[in-house]
Amino acid sequence: MLPTIADVLALDAVRRGSPSVVAGADRLDSRVRWVHVGEVTDIAELLRGGELVLTTGIALPDEPDKLVDYVGALSAVGASGLIVELGRKFITELPPAVVVAAEKHGLPLITLARETPFVQITESVHARIIDIQLEELRASEQLHEVFTELSVEGASPAEVLSQVARLSGRPVLLENLAHQVLACESAGRDTGALLASWETRSRAVAPNERTAYDAAAGWLVAMVGARGQDWGRLILLCDGPPSPREIVLAERAGTTLALGRLLERHQQSLERQAHGTIITGILTHAYSDPDEAAARSRAVGVPLTGRKLISLVLRLTEPVDTALDGQAQLGELAEATAATCRDARQPALVGALDQNRVAVLLPLPPRTSPEAALTALSDRLRTTSARAFVLAAGSVVDSIKDVRRSFLEAEQVADVAVRQPDGRVFYRLPDLRLRGLLHLLRDDARLQTFAERELAALLAHDAQRGGDLSRILRIYLDAGRNKAVAAQKAHLSRPAFYDRLRRLERVLDTDLDDVESCLSLHVALLALESFRRDNR
Repeated sequence: MLPTIADVLALDAVRRGSPSVVAGADRLDSRVRWVHVGEVTDIAELLRGGELVLTTGIALPDEPDKLVDYVGALSAVGASGLIVELGRKFITELPPAVVVAAEKHGLPLITLARETPFVQITESVHARIIDIQLEELRASEQLHEVFTELSVEGASPAEVLSQVARLSGRPVLLENLAHQVLACESAGRDTGALLASWETRSRAVAPNERTAYDAAAGWLVAMVGARGQDWGRLILLCDGPPSPREIVLAERAGTTLALGRLLERHQQSLERQAHGTIITGILTHAYSDPDEAAARSRAVGVPLTGRKLISLVLRLTEPVDTALDGQAQLGELAEATAATCRDARQPALVGALDQNRVAVLLPLPPRTSPEAALTALSDRLRTTSARAFVLAAGSVVDSIKDVRRSFLEAEQVADVAVRQPDGRVFYRLPDLRLRGLLHLLRDDARLQTFAERELAALLAHDAQRGGDLSRILRIYLDAGRNKAVAAQKAHLSRPAFYDRLRRLERVLDTDLDDVESCLSLHVALLALESFRRDNR
């Protein structure tokens, strides 16, 4: 950034002349683009604006009117200031007319009481200007390298904003055209305060240019978009007018965000990414307190405070050919879920938890029935989504700090329900009964030891002989030990099926007519199924 008049006055070459500000003291923050020495009356014709003029005044007119015109011409051309060395034309002070005219035009006017080589002043100031320009050039090169790397790596909006905040030390936000915050990096500020009444404040800032500074709000706003289609705004919160480097920073970040969106393939929309980031932040305790999570959620149009909160997890039930296909299908399910919530006028956070699950945080008014809301949501979604899925719900909680527990419960329910969906509209932990309990205990060594002890002989027999006695046992137990029904389900004649049961009894060394023995075997089979599915 160019030096100011105050910076010039602080230089040793100027201080040796005993400078004194006689007019325009409130304009010492004016920027100096260059220093020009001139001993002619019509010097203004040689200037382009931003120059600091040095003169001994030797060639200036004596008439007060002409002196006033001289000052007025400098001001009109945009000169940053005027320094007059006393002792040649003006001995001890400047004529009052010059001082009054400079004050009137807001032109900083400085006198030097001692003789000062102007070449020392010009060298000092020009060296400072050149150093600053070189520094800005290096900074521009650094920005180019940083954002080129981010573009190549396909960085997320959150990563781009993190770099902007790091390089500027200022809060930065990305919003869509509906003034909903898609990403926010607070740079150590209070996030709740930054996002308070965001939509109202944002709508009041509407600059006419693609990149502009709004002095009233203290916002540097850069439009984000490509191919003539803008889709968002990058906002850098400044304490004062932004520097040229900060303007370049905002523009480069906006370009990186626009390019990233153009290159997206089979990825979530920015809205889904923003929602997913908030959900993940809640689950990982990334926010300093629940109020920050509430503020971020409110900024994307989803109020969480004063509502009943239900955590939902959706999982696809159909197999996919490749991981990329699975990601694309999960993205479609997430978008369909978000669209369903919008159509139902039910704000919700919707985003992918990972490659297999879509997470939904559903806030409901206090008097709304959770069961009715979940049923309506599931019914609507099944009519619009092309993908088969199970919908699992966690417990209803009243505060954000309990959402993590609710989500963990919903994840566990979804993991079990997706294995054998029975067509329920949605699933909760009580619906899974014994299978759900075994899933929760699947990592317990005692359960693993129990299943191994009950089934080891049978599994070894099938492995050695390529048999299917394990399948026969499962069919028999699932049929409630009804041999006729089990034989029909196994597609075997009754004599053949009875022969298989006798072989099972010999291998297991147990009586399959004994209720307790069959119960233990059934529990072991369900536990084994849980182990095997986790290892797929």
